[in-house]
Amino acid sequence: MKTVKVYITLKQGVLDPQGKAVQESLNKLGFPEVHGARVGRFLELQVDEHADIDRQIKEMCAKLLANPVIEDYQYTIEEGVAQ
Repeated sequence: MKTVKVYITLKQGVLDPQGKAVQESLNKLGFPEVHGARVGRFLELQVDEHADIDRQIKEMCAKLLANPVIEDYQYTIEEGVAQ
């Protein structure tokens, strides 16, 4: 069994209103050093170990997990199952 960690973020240049709201809220809370924030998603998958795991993860991201038009993704594959 492998643990796959997938990080999905908006592509650079795509408006991120949620990130802007986070940045403005942090500024109002007394953190003026924050000049930008981007909000994304994190998924953790437990998958069977096999030779085509990279191809399958890319296919999962392209078909369901990420919108390739406006989002980028990256992932890591780790040994074992997260507790």
